[in-house]
Amino acid sequence: MKPFRSAAVAVLIWTAVVAAAQDKPALNPSAALDPSAAKALAGIRGSEAYGYVERLTSPEYAGRYTGHEGYTAAARWAAGLFKKWGLKPIDLKTGYLLPYSSPYTIVRSAEMTLIAPDGKTETKLEPNVDFLPLFYTDSGKAEAGLVFAGWGISAPDLNYDDYAGLDVRGKFILCFRGQPDRADRRFEYYDEHRTRMKTARDKGALGLIYIYPKPISNPNGDWQPGFLPAMISEKAADTILKEVGSGSADLKKALTAYRRPIGFDLKSKIRYEVVSEHHPDGTGYNVAGYVEGFDPALRKEVIVIGGHFDHDGLHMGFLFPGADDNASGSASVMEIAQAFAELPRKPKRSVAFVLFGGEEMGLQGSTYFAGHPPAIFTKIDAMFNYDMTGEGDGAWGGVTEEALRQAFLAADKHVGILRGLELMHGPAGVRGSDFAPFMEKGITAASFGSNGPHLAYHEVGDTIYRINPSIMADIAKVSFLAGLIWANR
Repeated sequence: MKPFRSAAVAVLIWTAVVAAAQDKPALNPSAALDPSAAKALAGIRGSEAYGYVERLTSPEYAGRYTGHEGYTAAARWAAGLFKKWGLKPIDLKTGYLLPYSSPYTIVRSAEMTLIAPDGKTETKLEPNVDFLPLFYTDSGKAEAGLVFAGWGISAPDLNYDDYAGLDVRGKFILCFRGQPDRADRRFEYYDEHRTRMKTARDKGALGLIYIYPKPISNPNGDWQPGFLPAMISEKAADTILKEVGSGSADLKKALTAYRRPIGFDLKSKIRYEVVSEHHPDGTGYNVAGYVEGFDPALRKEVIVIGGHFDHDGLHMGFLFPGADDNASGSASVMEIAQAFAELPRKPKRSVAFVLFGGEEMGLQGSTYFAGHPPAIFTKIDAMFNYDMTGEGDGAWGGVTEEALRQAFLAADKHVGILRGLELMHGPAGVRGSDFAPFMEKGITAASFGSNGPHLAYHEVGDTIYRINPSIMADIAKVSFLAGLIWANR
């Protein structure tokens, strides 16, 4: 990362903001506005962004599940808009659609029943209320015992093993998502869904069942033959845990407080049947276009402005539309893209706009893009990420460089939407968004979202009716200004 000289930066930021302010002059009535930039900013409209979210969350696109035909149809629609706006395609062979391998699984049906220790009392769980399969499950049917295994982590190199003394062969594992010590980054690999699931299967378990406050959709994992992962609510888990005189809240509190494994066999059983279709040859797409910089010495450097385009699909008759997560962030990116496309004079550096696939499956699209940067550019100069920009009345963000932070703060003087903007340090970890693969490569990064409350995260209720059009537009406006500042420095 290049060091910034504060005096030069102050002059540069002020000059760029004056030249590219937006349509809220009351915040800085003395600033002179460049007419072309002001016109582009005026074109960023909440009503238009809202229309994009409404289109993306329609049944036509079936929850934009990467690899599925619904996602591909949505990607083609967005590519058509990029072409209409005059963005250049990044790849002359594939156009605006950049393909990569993306296996996926569709769950058709599932039933789960709890069997009490007496072997007679049965409690049938309600789908999407008491339980949900994880969306990378195989098909199968089993009635088997249960073993509680803390966080479901086996990390002998860290002297920690939730499986110590437990025989999980032919049984279902019950555990929480998380790790013994959130501050110890060495555990992050073991907290990945893929690591946890592979460990459980390698130890002979039939499946792993997460305990969450309530079931939410989750496609972030690998299909494994014969393995049946799922999720149950804390309420359902408490029904099971009655036999040990405890509850899920007490167990989680103890695991967090003592940071030591807690595991035991249970007398209760689970009867579980799931029907799914696995598609190992699925193809995902990043949707990408760019405006070319005017400076011959800098136009081969590119700023990537992106957000994930996908969500969790249609399973068991339940549509997960993903309005806030992340049709909203996609709409913000699209508004920024159109504003840049309308500038008669482009910035010094090129600016690319990428709608990533496969974020919900583990940052797949952004990881592929960061690992296979377009050959037409010599350097990815920075990456701005937008994830869940649709709810609330303000925006929060994080950046990896103080200079970029100052650029956004200067831009926000004309918008007034930022409620917090912190410096991000170190790797993003397993819970990061699409900025993480870029950040891990040492690329300057920023990530923004709205302040929520995001109440229907990964639920069927994440619909258009939760979306605030103005917040998406204002986040796009401050980002357009900051993008001009950064691209012209």
